[in-house]
Amino acid sequence: MFPRIAALFIAFVTLCAHVRADTPAEKLLKQPDDWFTSDKGRDALESILSWQSEHGDWPKNTDTTRQRRDEGSRRPAGTFDNGATTGELRVLARAFRITGDDRYRQAFLRGFDHILVAQYPNGGWPQRFPAGSGYHRHITFNDGTMIRLLQFLRDVTREEDFRFLDDAQRAAAQRAVERGLDCIVKCQIVVDGVPTVWCAQHHAETLAPVQARSYEHPSLSGAESVGILLFLMDLDEPSPDVVAAVHSGVAWIESAKIEGYRYRKSRTEPALTPDPDAPPLWARFYEIRTNRPIFSDRDGIVKYDIQEIGSERRGGYTWYGTWGTRALKEYARWPHR
Repeated sequence: MFPRIAALFIAFVTLCAHVRADTPAEKLLKQPDDWFTSDKGRDALESILSWQSEHGDWPKNTDTTRQRRDEGSRRPAGTFDNGATTGELRVLARAFRITGDDRYRQAFLRGFDHILVAQYPNGGWPQRFPAGSGYHRHITFNDGTMIRLLQFLRDVTREEDFRFLDDAQRAAAQRAVERGLDCIVKCQIVVDGVPTVWCAQHHAETLAPVQARSYEHPSLSGAESVGILLFLMDLDEPSPDVVAAVHSGVAWIESAKIEGYRYRKSRTEPALTPDPDAPPLWARFYEIRTNRPIFSDRDGIVKYDIQEIGSERRGGYTWYGTWGTRALKEYARWPHR
């Protein structure tokens, strides 16, 4: 009995490993309205204001709610990666609605305008802006970066916390969402005439799949593509192009599932072990055209067997997950299927 429970627990952990977790700022949105006028709430809001960059965004992997930035330190570099910026903006919008403190509105508008300016003419967003010359400049689906921005801008057009924006600002957000959706459709990778899914990042100009870090090759992404599909299926009135993209993407997800194995993220144990009761798995990266799962150490050499890469990357990166299960479940009840 215990091995079965353990297997289910590991499967659950694997599923959660790539599910978007709330940032510290987003967790504040669970607080009641009166918390925002309390001493603790105002302290958290002051902390958020102190961490805003000169461009209007916020740093990643930083709890911007707990402690104010040292006034004598350099302002941090902001980003859209790892959930940064959109959470802080949501909190500030709500704080302004509740308190009427105009500093929150002004800080929100700086970040909101920064997001709009950062969007490329083709509808994509880089990982950060100004983007520089590295892989950060490319359109970034990795870790849900672009999808978070689109979700935020969509909410700007319809949620109560953002009612202080005028018609022109809400219209600008709506246009940005529409351009973003067009970019998503155009980025969908076509193999032998058949649309499949997406890479974790696409070229800023050509939209072709591109490499990020040395072990993140141009590929079909079994993780990021699920996040894209879930967003597309959550649209109220998807266009025919979006509906077609979902159909093709889900068909690929169904074809790419791996059954009969349990995944363990470990530096010492085998990554995959046979288990007929394990839920389906999807690889993080699939080779374009062959659909073979691919893996790599930091040297960038592609391997087709996860056991052929070193323990550092094998145990330090999530190479498989049950991500596709949620996409298949949502598709089963999607009214446009």
